Amino acid sequence: MKRSSLILISILVLLSALAIYLYKTKAKPSTVTDIEDRKFAVKDTAAIGKIFIADKEGNSSNIVRTKDGWYVNDKFKCRADAILNLLEIIKNVDVKMPVQKSAHEETIKLLAGLAYKVEIYNKENELIKQYYIGHETQDYEGSFMLLTDIEKGENFKTPYICHLPGFKGYLKPRYICKENDWRSQQVIALEPTQLKQIKLEYQAYRDSGFVLDLIDTKTFKLSDLNGKPLNATEANLKQFLAYFQNLNYEGLISSYNKRFQDSLLMNQPFCKLTIEQRPFKTNVYKFYRKEPPKHMKEDKKSTFTFDPDRFYLVFEGDKQFAIAQYFIFGKVLVTPPYFVKAN
Repeated sequence: MKRSSLILISILVLLSALAIYLYKTKAKPSTVTDIEDRKFAVKDTAAIGKIFIADKEGNSSNIVRTKDGWYVNDKFKCRADAILNLLEIIKNVDVKMPVQKSAHEETIKLLAGLAYKVEIYNKENELIKQYYIGHETQDYEGSFMLLTDIEKGENFKTPYICHLPGFKGYLKPRYICKENDWRSQQVIALEPTQLKQIKLEYQAYRDSGFVLDLIDTKTFKLSDLNGKPLNATEANLKQFLAYFQNLNYEGLISSYNKRFQDSLLMNQPFCKLTIEQRPFKTNVYKFYRKEPPKHMKEDKKSTFTFDPDRFYLVFEGDKQFAIAQYFIFGKVLVTPPYFVKAN
């Protein structure tokens, strides 16, 4: 083979190798920083002990894992669906594409004004991930995000458009900042062993009220509001107590204006439920009539003076207001004859 041919073949081989090298380096991040600044996901969500989310308006949610489930701001148990949705994002969030360099400055300005700050801690309360999640893309199939270099204590330079593979939509709504939006709708969840006394009072029918004392898991004492003993079957008592394990409201309305709340509290509740727990805790639940819905008001044949399906529920020291259904709470709003009737 001629020398010139060998030189030509060598040049072609070198060019091919160079082309392959350039292709690979173009397709992949070229530096350690380029790799690290796109690692938003926390794959081992079982190791997460706390998640902190805050917006620019002063709202924040400190979500902590406990043996009884997730709680927000040391106050309320979190909704199971909301926690599952958040953990799914945290585990599987992926980079769709980097933001174009020409748009970096504008994107970071928007993130500074609109983004939520997200901090993720392990069970030893060590910060393991921090990032900012901002506005959605024009096609509503991704969100702008910026990761923090925890070791250096500063943000990486490149923002990314991130998404959840297989999910059509943007990510920000799953990061909840307002604590009430995390709240479980379960308002009473008490095992019989936690109960010490249940007192039910009806404002218009005092004789229909009663007090149930739980001496232990097998000994009960039922009496009227004057202390007179009442008859009851053990089966009915146990069924009544079982209902307190899962009582939910329909919707929280604590964000209603103060005038509405004050007006409601000026009225007499039609019923008041007082629960004394072991060892030393008492909760009072007040039940108020709700005005009938619009279609009933407009129906001239309707005789309802209040909503037959829903009522207002006030609890936690008159600080929380909710709408609840008679269908749910009706099974505990009973009168003494309930305890002696045949099931």
